[in-house]
Amino acid sequence: MVAELQVVGRPLGRVEGEAKVTGQARFAADVVRPGQLWAKCLRSPHPHARIVHLDVSAARRVPGVHAVFTGADLPRPLVGIRLRDLPLLARDRVRYIGERVVAVAAEDPDVAEEALALVQVEYEPLPAVFDAEAALAPGAPILHPDVASYVGREWDLGAHPNAHAYWLHERGDLAAALADADLVIEHTFRTGLLHQGYLEPHAAVVALEGDGAAQVWMSNKMPFRSRQDMAAALDLPEESIDIHHVHIGGDFGGKGAPDDAMLAYHLARASGRPVSLVLTYAEELTAANPRHPSTVYLKTGVKRDGTIVAREGRVLFNRGAYAGRSASPRGVLNGAFKLGGTYRVPNARLECFAVYTNQVPCGSMRAPGQPQVIFAVEAHMDLVAAALGMDALEFRLKNVLQEGDSPVVPARWQGISQARVVLERAAEAIGWGAPKPPPSAPGRLVGRGLAISERGIGGGESHVELTLTADGRVVAQTGVPDIGTGTYTLVQQLVAEELGIAPERITVATADTSRGLLDPGTGGSKGTHVVGQASAIAARNLRGLLADLAAARLGGAAEAIRFADGAAHLDGRAVELGALAAEAGEPIHAKGIYDGQAPQVVSFVAQAAEVEVDPETGQVCVRRVASAHDVGTILNPLGHQGQIDGGVVMGMGSALIEGSDVEEGRVVAANLGDYKLPTIADIPELVTIHCEAPGGPAPFGGKSIGEEPFVPGAAAIANAVRDATGVPIHELPIRPEAVLRGLRAARPVP
Repeated sequence: MVAELQVVGRPLGRVEGEAKVTGQARFAADVVRPGQLWAKCLRSPHPHARIVHLDVSAARRVPGVHAVFTGADLPRPLVGIRLRDLPLLARDRVRYIGERVVAVAAEDPDVAEEALALVQVEYEPLPAVFDAEAALAPGAPILHPDVASYVGREWDLGAHPNAHAYWLHERGDLAAALADADLVIEHTFRTGLLHQGYLEPHAAVVALEGDGAAQVWMSNKMPFRSRQDMAAALDLPEESIDIHHVHIGGDFGGKGAPDDAMLAYHLARASGRPVSLVLTYAEELTAANPRHPSTVYLKTGVKRDGTIVAREGRVLFNRGAYAGRSASPRGVLNGAFKLGGTYRVPNARLECFAVYTNQVPCGSMRAPGQPQVIFAVEAHMDLVAAALGMDALEFRLKNVLQEGDSPVVPARWQGISQARVVLERAAEAIGWGAPKPPPSAPGRLVGRGLAISERGIGGGESHVELTLTADGRVVAQTGVPDIGTGTYTLVQQLVAEELGIAPERITVATADTSRGLLDPGTGGSKGTHVVGQASAIAARNLRGLLADLAAARLGGAAEAIRFADGAAHLDGRAVELGALAAEAGEPIHAKGIYDGQAPQVVSFVAQAAEVEVDPETGQVCVRRVASAHDVGTILNPLGHQGQIDGGVVMGMGSALIEGSDVEEGRVVAANLGDYKLPTIADIPELVTIHCEAPGGPAPFGGKSIGEEPFVPGAAAIANAVRDATGVPIHELPIRPEAVLRGLRAARPVP
């Protein structure tokens, strides 16, 4: 079937690419409405404190200031995407450094800053807690005494007042299995605070119509969900909020919360003017929505032959002060589902806490919770293999899931045999078992490491509408936002394939929320699945209408009509599709609606890394990465490879250089000079291996690719460093000084 495809499977360029490279693409920060004001916020310098006195009178007198808000000026209800625990402005007390205390809207940003400088705030510091483990300890400051009453709480809290979410899963008889094991090995792993590293900071513009209806432009990946959240928080009917399309300069999970737009709405309502609220990059890095730090405890019981018989796992996610900005609070708990990895574990106890602390609130980042846990699981697997005296690949292959197996958590994954395939192919591509190449300089150490993971495919409801005009062109309208993943090119390809039209004859247009073309937003590895299926259904519906018209025109059966080259064909005769629309007297419309649940289909990925370590400095250089992917039909090879390349580079960054220390609640890296991201000079040789298996839920049997290339990379690199140096890696990022300390500790004392 794939060989018969004409457009799907071709490496098409990006629909929105020209607009972006020429500077024509409009982002939220580019929106300027007539009479627009600029908003700035005063932020807390304390991690935890009571607001004793707050005086904004001088700020209100500054010429050019049109609105000044404190927490007392706003409605009392808390906001949030799922769990509503977040105040738009602090009221009574602050819970992290950088929390918004006062908001100002003024004629220009400098005037707003001048007004904020005149605000007088007196704080009474309160005891603070920054570590998730410490927050769960008896006597820790209770940060949210009312958490049990928060709207949107769906999870058991356990017995810990600072836990906002808790999950526990047990399988078999853990105690008996551990007692029967020949060897029981346990380790603790930690990952730090990680920013998504997107190009565009959070931004929102709100303008109110005369009837109070809100026109909104914001860097947000879930416009329909955000409209729903805004309506609930602002006590407005949903139809009075219209979220307009703008391009989004990267998301990686971090841009799902609409609280910026909610605050801008209040300022716009008070001032009677449109308001723009754009974060600085210092605010982004220190007070936005980074990835959770984590602590992962693992204990595994094995037999001498390498068979895993038991696994005890516990993960603590440091949520920070609030959970309301997370696009999926449940998602971080889902990360704990991976504590068993992709292995047969007959007896297990898996436990997860999401914990409030006095640091910046954390949210989603590519496969929420999973990269942290997979790093721990896969580093642990290498250490267990070493304790058994087994090769790391051999140990994995002995325990990897096979057909008929099920993972630790209740699920029945389809195509589970692909787990072994990707492991073997990644190992083969990196040269596993073969002699290692010489280092680039004498004395340097070379090592190889492996890691494996999987990622499910999300579901949801998506609508796509097609319009065929008399010139033979098709306009495809969708409500999905552009976050840079190439979804619009996917829509174009699928419609072109189904209708037999050249892709350049298809225009993809975006629809504001007022058009009603529902979309679940991006994330959860669901875009190709749900938007793709909606596009294919719309195209098939349009094709059905055209087949009837063409059959009447050509004299034949509709089911015999064939579509190619922009025309309908029957028995050697043809009629152009534009002519059918012209004869109809008006454009021809068709709509596709797809509402699919997340299937029991996962995509497996294994990555192998080869590194070189300088033993004099501890510096790690990644030389090669082999990334083996369980794929179905690859719809756009160019976009598909781009997702793999980006995920591998992000995984490398998280392994070696990305992240920020948090000192007494203060995020240290406040600029992109201090917060390091990989550059082109850091990129290693990348080998991609496609392990094809049919049956994906996307059109033509496609599977997801967006998130999984990021997940196992850090673990593969950590294992390669251990292989090179003998130093076990228990923490990310892998700092050179930590490697150096490990090397020195292993050297015999003279």
